Amino acid sequence: MARNERRGPRLDQPKERSRSLRPTLDSDVAGRLSERVARFLGSWRFVGYMTLVIVLWLVWNIVAPKDSRLDPFPFLFLTLALSLQASYAAPLILLAQNRQADRDRVQFQEDRDQTERLLADADYLTREVAALRMAIGELATRDYLRGEIKSLLEELGELSNNDDKDSPSSN
Repeated sequence: MARNERRGPRLDQPKERSRSLRPTLDSDVAGRLSERVARFLGSWRFVGYMTLVIVLWLVWNIVAPKDSRLDPFPFLFLTLALSLQASYAAPLILLAQNRQADRDRVQFQEDRDQTERLLADADYLTREVAALRMAIGELATRDYLRGEIKSLLEELGELSNNDDKDSPSSN
């Protein structure tokens, strides 16, 4: 045991993580969250909710009594809230687009690999068909055999006719 301690940490065992005060966040978790937020921000549901909130905000701050209004006419607080929402939405949408671009890149590479395999298979099959055609070219074809059998039958027919003429029973 003392020998292992002198050498340092073992390489076959995972290193213990030191505790840190910084929070750690898995990039996949953050990416999935940004995709969900971007998907929601790009939906008609979000547009409807946002329109409803803005209309209610405007109606409340125009119709309500002056002492209970939260944001009088120039609606500065509403402008600030919308700017803040836009400043958070833009980076989340960009993160989601980057993740989608990465997925598209991987899919494109997989499609390219599959296309290369299909082309190699088609090339192999083309060579095999060409080899079979060459092998068949050396074999007797059906038409060739029919022609040979036909000529043999004609020769046999002529021989049998000649034999019938030469035989004594025909006299």
